[in-house]
Amino acid sequence: MFGRSKSAQTLTPAAPEPEADVRRADEGKGRPTPKRKVAEAANKRPLVPTDRRGAARAARERAREERNRQYQAMQTGDERHMPAKDRGPVRRYVRDWVDSRWNLGEFFLPLAAVFLVLQFSLGRSVLATVVVLALYVYIIVAAVDTWLMWIRLKRRLVAKFGVEAIPRGLTMYAVLRSFQLRVSRLPKPQVKHGQRPD
Repeated sequence: MFGRSKSAQTLTPAAPEPEADVRRADEGKGRPTPKRKVAEAANKRPLVPTDRRGAARAARERAREERNRQYQAMQTGDERHMPAKDRGPVRRYVRDWVDSRWNLGEFFLPLAAVFLVLQFSLGRSVLATVVVLALYVYIIVAAVDTWLMWIRLKRRLVAKFGVEAIPRGLTMYAVLRSFQLRVSRLPKPQVKHGQRPD
């Protein structure tokens, strides 16, 4: 009574299947399906190589070659073989900007060593206290100098590369480089003092 009539069912034709999906019965893959054991055995690879000492020796040799390649790249400025943290035009610009200026932070380590020797040699005198206070004043002035350097550098980076091109961690990258002695910086400086990048 409430069901569909047979005439209505015969009137609606079935949707034709696309020819690409229809595979003839006599057609095949052209090869037999491998057994499960055979398929799993083909995918298995040994977790530990048979010659463990030889594999370890080869791995050490590859790591040594990679380290040598990276060190040479850090000396020459070849970015193709540098570590990932030093690659890219933005980081190169930051390095060149920091290396082109005299930073108060780069003299911090030698001056701190001198101040410490003076403090220990003077003992508990008033001069020793003055030396310690002078060291603290120098640290504050160097920090302010680095902060001003980063503000100017960030303004240039935004103008040259855009805000979205500045990666996270770039501030510390510039600050740490500015507090290193120029001769100990890696990658090696590629610009002279006063030679600002464009």
